[in-house]
Amino acid sequence: MADSTVRQFAEVLKVPVERLVVQLAEAGMDDIATAEATISDDQKMKLLGHLKSRHGKTTVAVGSRPAKVTLQRREKQEIRVAGATPGKPKTVEVQVKKKVTYVSRESLLKEEEAKQAESAKAREAEEATRAEREKTDAESRRRIEEANKQALAGAEEKRKTDEERRKRDAEEGAKRAAEAEQKKAQAEVARQSAEDEKKQNKGGNVPTKYGRAELHVAAGAAKRKAPPKRPMRRGSGPVQVAGAGGAFEAPTAPIVREVAIPETLTVSELAAKMAVKGVEVVKVLMGLGVMATINQTIDQDTAILVVEEMGHTPKPLKANELEDQVLSPTGEAVDAVSRAPVVTIMGHVDHGKTSLLDYIRRTKVAAGEAGGITQHIGAYRVQTEKGVIAFLDTPGHAAFTAMRARGAKATDIVVLVVASDDGVMPQTIEAIQHAKAAEVPIIVALTKIDKPGSDLDRIRNDLSQQQIVSEEWGGENIFVPVSSRTGQGVDKLLESILVQAEILELKAPAVGPASGVVIESSLEKGRGAVATVLVQKGLLRKGDIMLAGAEFGRVRAMYDEKGTQVDEAGASTPVQVLGLSGVPQAGDDVVVVADERKAREVAMFRATKSRDQKLAKQATRLHDAFAQMGEGSAKLLNLLVKADVQGSVEALTQSLNDQGNDDVKVKVVGGGVGGITESDVNLAATSKAIIIAFNVRADATARRLMQEQGVDVRYYSIIYEAIDEVKKALTGMLSPETKEQIVGLAEVRDVFRSSKMGAVAGCLVVDGYVKRNNPIRVLRDNIVIFQGALESLKRFKDDAAEVRAGTECGIAVKDYNDVKVGDQIECFERVTVARTL
Repeated sequence: MADSTVRQFAEVLKVPVERLVVQLAEAGMDDIATAEATISDDQKMKLLGHLKSRHGKTTVAVGSRPAKVTLQRREKQEIRVAGATPGKPKTVEVQVKKKVTYVSRESLLKEEEAKQAESAKAREAEEATRAEREKTDAESRRRIEEANKQALAGAEEKRKTDEERRKRDAEEGAKRAAEAEQKKAQAEVARQSAEDEKKQNKGGNVPTKYGRAELHVAAGAAKRKAPPKRPMRRGSGPVQVAGAGGAFEAPTAPIVREVAIPETLTVSELAAKMAVKGVEVVKVLMGLGVMATINQTIDQDTAILVVEEMGHTPKPLKANELEDQVLSPTGEAVDAVSRAPVVTIMGHVDHGKTSLLDYIRRTKVAAGEAGGITQHIGAYRVQTEKGVIAFLDTPGHAAFTAMRARGAKATDIVVLVVASDDGVMPQTIEAIQHAKAAEVPIIVALTKIDKPGSDLDRIRNDLSQQQIVSEEWGGENIFVPVSSRTGQGVDKLLESILVQAEILELKAPAVGPASGVVIESSLEKGRGAVATVLVQKGLLRKGDIMLAGAEFGRVRAMYDEKGTQVDEAGASTPVQVLGLSGVPQAGDDVVVVADERKAREVAMFRATKSRDQKLAKQATRLHDAFAQMGEGSAKLLNLLVKADVQGSVEALTQSLNDQGNDDVKVKVVGGGVGGITESDVNLAATSKAIIIAFNVRADATARRLMQEQGVDVRYYSIIYEAIDEVKKALTGMLSPETKEQIVGLAEVRDVFRSSKMGAVAGCLVVDGYVKRNNPIRVLRDNIVIFQGALESLKRFKDDAAEVRAGTECGIAVKDYNDVKVGDQIECFERVTVARTL
């Protein structure tokens, strides 16, 4: 409600103005007597209280306002009803009651404040719920981390338990051997005593009344007491009897044992084999420079040295009996037939290897490789007019040394590609070395002869310095100029390859169990472990049981280089094989076996052997320990390498480990084939490593975990880009180098004494300049006798910030008063220079 006139208020209440004026007068408001007088809200409430009191209702106290006020009023209305007489309507008077409710402004404000308070309370409840949810999530993550730690601790505890069990078994074995030797010695003593007794009886012993002869002993021997029995010492050998009198003597010569040594064994096992204490073996190992504990694994060579050092005879054991048994040829011998040659194309990067093969295959291969360079070993079988040839295309980048070496070992002929406009390069020389180490013939393909600037004679001369001499110059190597763009010389190159193959008389069994080598391996989604296998002999069929290094499995499917599924593959045929238990190492030998159980045993044996050899190589030697002490200040860049194939993992790991110097180094904490998983992210977060992803990506779980853990991942498709960025990161980690640069030289011509500053040197600046804030050295006879700072630099009587050459000045050296005539004051400054690898 608001202030209004009496007339307006009467219209609202639907009452006459005169009646309302009377009611106001009765309520004590005589001053409101006209229709145009103003009536306030308080006066309206006062009137309302008066009316309620008159009708018997509770009087509203003056000054208080209810939240809501409801007023009733009656109105008379006339309703016209059609009468009985046509055309004459009948009027009926009806009384209508209406209620009018008024709400105060204060109640509205209170309701609004209540709503705001309720919404604030709801927001606080929501914040509390969110905080509780975050707390629950943090608790869940903490529990997961604790579970992981407990799992690691359980694995470590299991390993320690296994080591203790092996140690206990070795000690019990040694104890049983000692007890057996002791029983054998006691039996020997008893037997010797019985023989001596018989001899005494035969020598004329007199029978007694009890029917037995008395034993005659040496004079004085009967008076001596038999020494108390003592347990035999381990390794002391059998006890020998000294004469018939029953006296015992310890062995005088050391016992030499023949110790059987497997490829790996623990220190405690070696001690048990020699019947000595483990601490003695540890002492000998320390003398040889090997720091090893009693439960640590050592290799066969180290064990042989220890056995020889302790005076025993080592007997190295051949641990490959199971492999020899499984891999031994069975069945009848199969006649060998001619097979297609395996040709490896090698050379420097971007010299046209893949383009040459591309022209031969009539497909585009180089376009599918990132950056136009081959980063995997590509295996292809090409049908030419002259015959079938199996090609291996190896990378030319410096990082793929191991992949080129594998290609050279699995090949019959090497085609060395050299660009006519570029010449012999570092990877060209490396490819020649691999081919010579594999003892395979080399055919040189001089590519890009259609480009300007090609000089074939210069290349022939450069290759002759590497003992690769062309037939035109009286050598044994075939040189063929070719052009991958026009196809010039390609037919002659293929003909030369087939002629060389005929000279080699390449043969292999066409049937029987297959064998070969793993060219490349990878882990693909939906297909599992995939191995590119070059079959070298025999026939590989779908369903065969295949053993590849430390992996085995039944061949589920095979695909050729075109992606077509095949059921069998003969000699000199590259195929992709699915069905192995895991990703084999590139370069592993492949063989088909008859018994799956035996294949599993050999694979498990190889895996255990590889793991033991790695543990044995981790034995810290003394000189390594001292070297590590000096490397404590080096900064490490931890990396985790993930790639699409095994060869790329090897190449990246080797190239990244070669980066750095004595101050900054790269440490590859882990690596593997396949996409980035949650365990990879956890390992990177624990070791604070950066993930290098080469042609692989992270799954959804790993991406979410990387954001939570703050793990940095870098994706690459070209290997040298990854190497360059790591090199830049190492350069940024190098601490800047501080160098000293001499900026001025002043000669002392006279020395003055000052009560405030002591000795003041009158100098002449002969070179450069002298600054007040720069450090200085005092030289006498070109020998530094003091290094410090200037206390004062004056030009005449005025202070000077800098004095140039050819100018006289006064110099006071801080904390030094022994300046003499003829001394030199050298001014220098320190400059910070950024370092590079």
